[in-house]
Amino acid sequence: MKPRLVLASRSPRRSELLSEAGYSFETISPADDEVSHAWLTIGEVTVWNAARKAVRVSQLVPDAVVLAADTLVTIEGEVLGKPADIADAVRMLRRLSGRAQEVWTAACVRYAARGKTRTFREMSRVHFRTLDEEAIRGYLAKIEPLDKAGAYAAQGHGAEIIERIDGSYTNVVGLPMETTGAVLREFGIVPEQ
Repeated sequence: MKPRLVLASRSPRRSELLSEAGYSFETISPADDEVSHAWLTIGEVTVWNAARKAVRVSQLVPDAVVLAADTLVTIEGEVLGKPADIADAVRMLRRLSGRAQEVWTAACVRYAARGKTRTFREMSRVHFRTLDEEAIRGYLAKIEPLDKAGAYAAQGHGAEIIERIDGSYTNVVGLPMETTGAVLREFGIVPEQ
């Protein structure tokens, strides 16, 4: 019998990506706060957070394959988290204007009943258009920036601010589906459509 898939995430974007790819899954939000330590690289922080979420949710559903992920946006080594308010979102977009930033996502797939875990990470580079105040304010009026690392989203109105993406587009959305699909197959999870 095929195990069930549980997404350990509150992210509507990750749910949308899995649904669009044809996966059947449940969602359980992990209780853990994300952590960051100065001695860890950005890639290590995302792996650490994804693994913590996967372990926490696997304890609740050991008979399920649990998929957890963590995404961070960085510019020149500085992490850009979710903005505190609209003024902070404006500040972030000003900083990103005309520049490239890195989007790091790590994912952890864990099947506790079989003692199997696989973790991976990807980085995509996002090149922003040069944005004036009107473009920034216009873009922010069209999205909800407070739940997005870096105060932006690649999907929807992303083409208004993004010039190009080097690497996985779905990684920038929140889950690198190319690698995720391959890893889920290793656990016997395939799309139903």
